[in-house]
Amino acid sequence: MSEEPLVLGIETSCDETGVGIVRGQTLLVDTVASSVEEHARFGGVVPEVASRAHLEAMVPTIERACREAGVQLRDLDAVAVTSGPGLAGALLVGVASAKALALALGKPIYGVNHLASHVAVDIVEHGPLPEPTMAMLVSGGHSSLLLVPDVTHDVRSLGATMDDAAGEAFDKVARVLGLPFPGGPHVDRAAREGNRIAIDFPRGLTTGRDVERHRFDFSFSGLKTAVARWVETRQRAGEAVPVADVAASFQEAVVDVLTRKALLACKEHDVDHLLIGGGVAANSRLRALAGERCAKAGVTLRLPRPGLCTDNGAMVAALGAQMVAKGREPSDLGLPTDSSMPVTLVQA
Repeated sequence: MSEEPLVLGIETSCDETGVGIVRGQTLLVDTVASSVEEHARFGGVVPEVASRAHLEAMVPTIERACREAGVQLRDLDAVAVTSGPGLAGALLVGVASAKALALALGKPIYGVNHLASHVAVDIVEHGPLPEPTMAMLVSGGHSSLLLVPDVTHDVRSLGATMDDAAGEAFDKVARVLGLPFPGGPHVDRAAREGNRIAIDFPRGLTTGRDVERHRFDFSFSGLKTAVARWVETRQRAGEAVPVADVAASFQEAVVDVLTRKALLACKEHDVDHLLIGGGVAANSRLRALAGERCAKAGVTLRLPRPGLCTDNGAMVAALGAQMVAKGREPSDLGLPTDSSMPVTLVQA
C-alpha cells in the first residue's frame, strides 16, 4: 500500500448514489447519480423509489468514477461505504455493493457513519482538520453540533434537533409557499428578493429556561408552524402572500439560531475552528452570516464548496482514507446497516 491510500467511497443513505475516489487527502473524482426528480412529484423522498434507483445506478456510477479518475479497481487500497444513518433499504444497496466489491478485490472494507463523513469531506478541500474541531451538520434529517477531537474515532455530540431538522423545515415551508421540492434551494433563491426582517418569526430554544436546558439543541417545528399560520392568516383574509419576504424572514430565523449556537459552543469549549457541513450548508445566507459572525468572534470557518455539502461519495472516501492512514482496523465483512446509527459511532 502506498503512503497515500487510494480509497473508493459509496454513499446511498438517501436519494443520491454517490461514488468518490480519494488518494490520501486528494479528491480524484466525485460522481453522483441523483433520483431527486423521481421523488419531486411526491413532495418528498420515497424510500422504495430511492432503493430501486440505487440498484440501477450503482454499477454505472462506479464505472464512471474509475474511468474519470483514471484508476483500475484493482489499484484500490480499500472500499468505504455509508452504513448509517439513513433509509434502511437505500443503505442496504450501498453496503451490499461495497461488500461484493471488497470481497471480489480482496480489499478491506470500512463501514462509516454518514454524519462523520460530512465532517471528513472538508479535508480534501482545506487540508487536515484541527484537533479538536467544532462541527455543525445541517441537513434534511439532522441538525447537530459536534465536538470532533478525531474524526476517525472520537466524535462527541453536544446537541441535536429535537423535532424538525433545518432541511426538513425548509422543505415544509417551501410546500406552504408553493415552491418545488427539494425546498432548500428554492427558498434560498426566493429569499434573495425578500426582506429578512419583514416578519419576526420565532427562534426556538434560544431564551429563558429553554436555552438553559437545551443549550446546544435545535427545534424548528415551532418556526415551521409559525410560518404556516402566518401564511394561512393572509390567505383567509384574501391578501397576497409576499413569498420572498416570508422566505427571507424564515431563512433568517433558521440561520440566526444555527450560527448563534455554533459560536456559543466554540466559545464554551475553547475551539477556534468551526466546520459547517450537510446539505443546508450550501445555503447562501447561512454561509454569509456564519462568515460574518466567525470573523467577529475570531473563529476560523471551514465550509466545503456547495457540491461537497450535499450527500456524495467523496465524503465517504475521504473518511475511509483517513481510517486507512491512521491505521484503524477495517470493518468485518459481515458489517450491518444501521438506519439510526448514532453520530458518536464513527465506524460500524
